[in-house]
Parts: sequence; structure tokens; C-alpha cells
Amino acid sequence: MYAAKKWQVEIVIAEHDGKTRAVARLHNRDESGLVGVGFARLNPTDTDVPEIGDELAAARALIELGHRLLDSAIADIEGVRHEPVHLTS
Repeated sequence: MYAAKKWQVEIVIAEHDGKTRAVARLHNRDESGLVGVGFARLNPTDTDVPEIGDELAAARALIELGHRLLDSAIADIEGVRHEPVHLTS
């Protein structure tokens, strides 16, 4: 039997001065404090559809959070192996 773990990602989205900003914060057992931030802005020639800006900003925040999580895993592996590592997909 395995023990299930629960990690949650909270995304907070706000608009200010024509830009949408999303902050994705990872909540896990050790509260590592990993955060990703993403932005979106409306192209002046496009129709204003706020949901699209929300989606873009949130996606960019999640991508940054993912990169930070990978960097954290690499640092942890290097700490155990005491040598540089390079992850492949």
C-alpha cells in the first residue's frame, strides 16, 4: 500500500493598469515556498476578453512554478549525489 500525498497550487489573478498578473503558489507538506508569476496584457488591436488574459497569465505562472520545482529537485539530487546532475525528459 502507498501513502497518498496532497499538494495544492493556489492561483491568484489580479488586473492592474491593463495587465493581468497571476501568482501560482505551491502548498505542500514542507511548505517549500515555491511561487511562479505570470503576466498577460491586451494587444490594443484585440477584443477585450478578460478570461483569455487570465488563462495566459495563469499558464505562464504555472510554467514558471514548474521550472522552479524542477530546479529544486535538481538541487536536492545534487545534494544527495554530491555532483552536478542534468535531468532529461
